[in-house]
Parts: sequence; C-alpha cells; structure tokens
Amino acid sequence: MPTRSAQVRPWWVVAAVAILGACTPAPDAGPAPDACADSDADALLPCSVPTLAPDDYVTAALAYFDTMDSRVPLSYPAYSPLVVRWEWPPWLKLTAYTREVIEASDFVLRLTLPSIVEARDCRAFDVAPFARCRVSFFYDEHDGLGCPIYEEFAFNESGEITWIEAWSDQPDLLPLDAATDPWAEAPGFPRLADRIPGLGSPTGLIDPEGDAMQTAAADDPDVADFVARAADFTGAWADEFAAAGDDLWAVGCGW
Repeated sequence: MPTRSAQVRPWWVVAAVAILGACTPAPDAGPAPDACADSDADALLPCSVPTLAPDDYVTAALAYFDTMDSRVPLSYPAYSPLVVRWEWPPWLKLTAYTREVIEASDFVLRLTLPSIVEARDCRAFDVAPFARCRVSFFYDEHDGLGCPIYEEFAFNESGEITWIEAWSDQPDLLPLDAATDPWAEAPGFPRLADRIPGLGSPTGLIDPEGDAMQTAAADDPDVADFVARAADFTGAWADEFAAAGDDLWAVGCGW
C-alpha cells in the first residue's frame, strides 16, 4: 500500500552536452526465484525490500525535485555513484548517467531553464520503486504553462537513489490506466527499471558491460537501447536532442 506525503522539472537542457562533455516488452509478474538470491549482484529491482521508513523515500524524492526548483537553495539528494535517469519519449531517454553527470546537468538547468515544481504528490510503496511522484513543472520561458510528469525512484539498501524513470503524465504517453492503476502497481507495467540487472542488489550498482546486462539486452530492445546509450552518453543525448523536433514540449506537456 502506498503512503502519501507532500503536495516540472526540466530534465535536460541544450547546454548540458557541453558542460557534461567537459567534466518494449512488458516485464513478467516478477523475477524468477533464483534472481533474488541473497546479495546477488545481478538481482532485478523487484527483489528489493525497503530498508528505510516510508517518509525517508518520500523525502528523497522531494529533495530531487528541489534540485530543479529555482526557489529552493541548491543541494542534492544522496545519489548512487552510477545513478541513471531515464525519461521516456518524447523526452530524451538517457538524460543522466553517474552522480557527477546528474548533479552537473541539474546545475546547468537552473542557469538556463529555470522552473518551479508544483503540485507535488509523492508516495512511498513497500515494493520497488519505493517512491513514486506526480508533479508539474512551470518554466519561465513557457509563459507559465505547466508540464505534468509521473516519476519513479529506485533506491539501494543505503538509501541512495539508483534509478529515476519518468514519463509525461499524458494519457497517450503514460502506459497505465489512471482510473484503475494510478500508481503503476499492476505487474505488467513496462518500467525499464524492472529489467535492469543489478538494481535489486544491496548496492544497486549496475554494470552495462557485464554478462547479465548483455544477456538481458539480447532479449529486450529497451535494455539494449540503454546499454548503447550508456556507452556514449553525451553523443547519444546530443543525437536524441537533435532528432526531438520543435514540438517536443507541446507533445510532452500536452499543450
């Protein structure tokens, strides 16, 4: 059952490439039993069990949105060294990989695309992803129009954010039935996080070049897409941005 707390963020920006350069098949209902062996370095996210209080997960998610809210002094939540941010189209898929990249990109966003993050509804769950949120971003340069986002957060046993996955909160872009499954609790919800080896381990560390990831990529085009982008993050981001088109915001935000 979810625990509710609190009441969008930009997730990429044109200047990020320069700064950072310088510095689907639906899942099964759950992993096979042998995928959840104790301390299995390749365990899948559904193997995770919460180690923190529900409010701690909500607080971490809210702190993440604070990094993109220009009203709030900049600080960062606890990220895993290999944290991933994956944002489904029309956004740009892999928009951060590693702690250094996500912190640098969000600093750039504050400078180039200031926003405030309102209508925050973040809830904790006793199955991973342990924090799930609906928020709206309001950007100065978009005449105050809101951009609604649904976003999920995975954590390791130390409480570090390991994976962030986001969708435009539009009926044709968010693959759930808002009336019957508003928080993506159905076992067939096609989150990529459930299919990434290592996210369910105690550390939540992933290895895009490891055997388990390569095996998963051979069977799952979305995992293969992630692996390819992780191998060339900056180039893949730039290519995706160039191909996004002028209607990116209108489509993603429902304008």
